[in-house]
Amino acid sequence: MKNPFVYGKIASGNAFTDREAEQARLAANIESGINSILISPRRWGKSSLVFKVSKTLAKKQSELRFCFIDLFSIRSEEEFYTAVARETLRAAYPKWRERLEAARKVFHKISPRITLSSAPANDFSISFDWKEIEKSPDEILEMPEKLSRELNLRIVVCLDEFQNISFFKDPLAFQKKLRSHWQKHTLANYCFYGSKQHMMTELFNSKSMPFYKFGDIIFLEKIPEKYWVSFIVSGFNKTGKNIDEKTAGNIAAQMENHPYFVQQFAHSVWSLTEKVCSPEVFSGALEQLLLQNTILFQKEIDSLTNTQVNLLKAICDNVTQLSSSAAMNDYKLGTSANVNRMKKSLVSKEILEISGNKIEFTDPLFRIWLRELFSS
Repeated sequence: MKNPFVYGKIASGNAFTDREAEQARLAANIESGINSILISPRRWGKSSLVFKVSKTLAKKQSELRFCFIDLFSIRSEEEFYTAVARETLRAAYPKWRERLEAARKVFHKISPRITLSSAPANDFSISFDWKEIEKSPDEILEMPEKLSRELNLRIVVCLDEFQNISFFKDPLAFQKKLRSHWQKHTLANYCFYGSKQHMMTELFNSKSMPFYKFGDIIFLEKIPEKYWVSFIVSGFNKTGKNIDEKTAGNIAAQMENHPYFVQQFAHSVWSLTEKVCSPEVFSGALEQLLLQNTILFQKEIDSLTNTQVNLLKAICDNVTQLSSSAAMNDYKLGTSANVNRMKKSLVSKEILEISGNKIEFTDPLFRIWLRELFSS
């Protein structure tokens, strides 16, 4: 029997839950031609949300075509242009022969090199001479709008981990180049999403940046516990197993309503449940997850200074005033300036997330593991 809980990949179909308000807002933006910017920490479900909306809208409006580009491993303009050209052709033309023919016609100033593949998922690849693109990137940047007009479509370009353009050579000039083209597009639509909150906010909400106010900024929140309860109970019931609402709520609470980790924990609890979830199954599933991650967590701790570990201990103890005299003395944190430096360092290491005055662990399992470590 297939486990109903999904993590580590796009959550679709019955594995997707809630986000009704975000779905409606994103769908309305796309239908109205308004660009969207989704911002949240890693593994909060941005990609799943965009995928869900794309499937829903594509069923209703055949002229909508979605182009997905993941910038996670893209570190240069050359790679970016190649990805945009390849995925725009994929979105516009369903058949590889059509893509091949279009690639020969759409470019005039640059000459693409096309390689065919026998693998269905990668039916063709495209590359360019970087010197040609460097002189004239316009043809690639105009592709979504140009093909939308020629084919009577509306291509929606979805760019995941968009903040990675900050790693390009001369990123400011590159952003200006993108904006100068994309701000004129009336048929093509753009959806940007990323997990580096401070970087994404800087890109789209700073008056000094080219993409300032380029679209509707949507900050994703965690899914409330009440939705997780009904989702988990339903997942168990549909597969012939039972879990009570209190235990389902405890799964969400232990994982602090973090979408990835709630799904992961629910997946483990379901796997260990034969018919009815018991307290022993719940505890066993949590222990199993902690054991699976112990080596990784130990490496994480070994990479930190003693003072950084002390700061994490204070956060585990729910200390909110970390720069107070009492906290700095009790946990040996040094000076308030040192506390601020450590917080920034732990955020850059993706151990902590800071939103306003709220500090959270990016991985709630790590917090549980630390609590057990500190209490031993």
